[in-house]
Amino acid sequence: MKTICLYFEIHQIIHLKRYRFFDIGTDHYYYDDYENERSISDIVERSYMPALNTLEQMIRENGQYFKVAFSLSGTGIEQLEMHAPQVLEKLQHLNETGCVEFLAEPYSHGLSSLANPDSFARDMKKQTAKIKEYFGQEPKVARNSSLIYSDDIGGQIAALGFKGMLTEGAKHVLGWKSPHYVYHCNQSPNLKLLLRDVELSDDISLRFNNAEWDGYPLFADAYIDRIARLPEEEQIINIFMELSALGIAQPLSSNILDFIHALPACAREKGITFSTPSEICAKVKSVSQLDVPDTLSWVDEERDVSCWLGNAMQREAFHKLYSVADRLLIADDPRINQDWDYLQASNNFRFMTTKPSNVGLDRGIYSGPFDAFTNYMNILGDFINRVNALYPMEIENEELNSLLTTIRNQGDEIEMKDKEITRLKAKLEKLEQKEKKAKAPKSTSEKKTATKRAEKAKKE
Repeated sequence: MKTICLYFEIHQIIHLKRYRFFDIGTDHYYYDDYENERSISDIVERSYMPALNTLEQMIRENGQYFKVAFSLSGTGIEQLEMHAPQVLEKLQHLNETGCVEFLAEPYSHGLSSLANPDSFARDMKKQTAKIKEYFGQEPKVARNSSLIYSDDIGGQIAALGFKGMLTEGAKHVLGWKSPHYVYHCNQSPNLKLLLRDVELSDDISLRFNNAEWDGYPLFADAYIDRIARLPEEEQIINIFMELSALGIAQPLSSNILDFIHALPACAREKGITFSTPSEICAKVKSVSQLDVPDTLSWVDEERDVSCWLGNAMQREAFHKLYSVADRLLIADDPRINQDWDYLQASNNFRFMTTKPSNVGLDRGIYSGPFDAFTNYMNILGDFINRVNALYPMEIENEELNSLLTTIRNQGDEIEMKDKEITRLKAKLEKLEQKEKKAKAPKSTSEKKTATKRAEKAKKE
């Protein structure tokens, strides 16, 4: 029986402000608060809330038949907390239906998997904790920023205890194989891989409103018919996209939500079900390993990482950022850690790309890739100065880690002693109360009882 795995990503770009070279050392705040609030308010109104309301209606109408998965970047959650808490409340309501699964992804929506395994692990664990805090779910399936994947990354994800991972069903990786099966990581057979159907996903997220497209207009019954006509043995249909595709990439005026709303009814008629990623990973066996020696993603025609690291500017910024990664792993400064998350976000490197793309790229305040590079490097220069001020370069990472461990241990020891002092004080108070009670004058009834006991003892 064929099953559809429908997944949406929620991430919000954090816009940096115009930061001059002369601001280095004097201004440590890097963000355009007005643009951040404006942009997220716009996307919430035009996409997130209408789309989530539709998905909630689909669940209410179809019960346990319809299921959907989401992943939220940690930085995206922070923006929603500040500017659109109603989105998180709506997601919590959806979670209560039992028809929604939340996945793990890097907290920063960054590229740490390409640079520093320890930073990547920390990024994944931090976002997992955030998801558990909000929704009570502990994610069992992961996805990387923009579905970035390679054999090595799969090994890292498996080492973190995840049972499955989402990635791109790229033609140059699959060759003659189909994305409609479950595969597994060649470094860890226990990590199952769900591959996005590029054509079926992009028909909705990229082409739905394109009047020049051969498939226009796209109707739900015709879409489901295509899935039903796939070979009988091809049973796993993974349709992955950003939630903003519903309302931003494809405007609400295109009736995109009516199309999405009609999918369950059409699928039920054809005997097609809906499943979450973890359900598929638990029930469906892998047909073979997937060999991905070179990194792939779901971006651009090349499906690689060249949109982030394809030119010298991007690589220079990337290497400079992660040059302090080991020091940030032992940082306890909340402001430094937050800036680290925001500066890792992949869009910072995307704005520097010089590649032509069939998908429009809004660079925001930047006039071009060199402008984006210059502004980011100014900010990065100030950030690295702040890190070095806290943890001087003269101190080796191992020595610094040892010092911080000693400080933490001393703090733990002090905390334990404080708890012991509190416990002993409480015990002393109880003893003093017992002593006072013993010395206190007895009431008449107590005296009579004591006298009777004494007389009875004498007779015996």
